[in-house]
Amino acid sequence: MNHLHRFLFKEHNIRGEHLRLTNAWQEMIADRHYPPVLTQFLGELTAVSVMLASGMKHRGKLTLQMMGEGPIRLLVVEVTHDLKIKGVAKTQDSLPENASLKELMGSGQILVTLENDDTNTLYQSYVPQEGESVAEAFETFMSQSDQLPTKLWLAADEQAAAGLLLQKMPDTDEKDADAWNRVTHLASTVKSEELLSLKAEDLLHRLFHEETVELFPEEVVQYECLHDKAKIDAMLLNLGREEVNQILEKEGEVVIHNEMCNRHERYNKEDIDQLFTEAEMAQVQTREEPPIQQ
Repeated sequence: MNHLHRFLFKEHNIRGEHLRLTNAWQEMIADRHYPPVLTQFLGELTAVSVMLASGMKHRGKLTLQMMGEGPIRLLVVEVTHDLKIKGVAKTQDSLPENASLKELMGSGQILVTLENDDTNTLYQSYVPQEGESVAEAFETFMSQSDQLPTKLWLAADEQAAAGLLLQKMPDTDEKDADAWNRVTHLASTVKSEELLSLKAEDLLHRLFHEETVELFPEEVVQYECLHDKAKIDAMLLNLGREEVNQILEKEGEVVIHNEMCNRHERYNKEDIDQLFTEAEMAQVQTREEPPIQQ
C-alpha cells in the first residue's frame, strides 16, 4: 500500500493527512544497505515530503534537503506533483544507534525547493533545523510557513514509512475551543508500530472513534527514478574525448553513479569510441547540410 488520505474533523474544522508507504518506500531504498537509524530519518523525511507535495496546485516538484555537519551529511527527497518519489542519504562516519537527529546532523539547515513547470519558476527557502527529530523540525517549519498550528507524527523502518499530520484552521476555536487540544492529545497516543502497520480507516478509528471524521479518497504514491542515458552521454561528450580516454586508461572503464537512483552506467572502450565517433559524424553532417532556400 502506498496511499495518502486526507481527512477532516468536520465539527471542528481540523484537517489531517495520513500516509503509509510500503513497496514504493522499499523500492526507494533497495540495495542501499542503510543502517536502521538512517533508514528511519530518510523515511520520515520522505513522509513529510509527500504530505507537503500533495498540496501543490501546479505541475512540478518539491525537494527537501536536510544538510548537516555531523555523521549524516545529507538527506534529500524529491516528490513530483503527481506523487512520484525518490531520495538518497549521505553519511561521513558510522552512525550510533538511538541517537537524535540533532546529534547525527549537528547544526544544519533545511533547504526547501519548489519548482513550477507551468511557469518555469523556482522558489528556494532556507530554514533553520530545529528540534530533536524530523517531526519537530517540520512542525516548526509548517507552522511558520502556513501560519497554522501543525502537529506531526512520523515513523519509518525497512518495510514502511508513515506519517500523521494535523493542522488547526483559523476558525477551529470558534467551533470548539477545546477541540485542538483534545484531538492532538488523542493523536499523541499513536505508536510507531501503528503508524507503520494500520490502514487509514483503522488508525483513525483507533485514535478518534469518539469524533466525527470524514475520510477522503486515497491518493497513490509511487517510486520513480527515470533512466536518462542521453544526459550521461552529453556529460561525457562535454568532458571531451581526451579526458574520457584518460579515465579509461586509468580505470579500465568509465562508471557514472547516479546516487539519487542508485544506478551505475558503465562504458568500456568500444562504447566510448562509438559515442564520440557518432557525435563527430553528426557534427560533420550538420556542417555539410546546404542552407534552406528562402
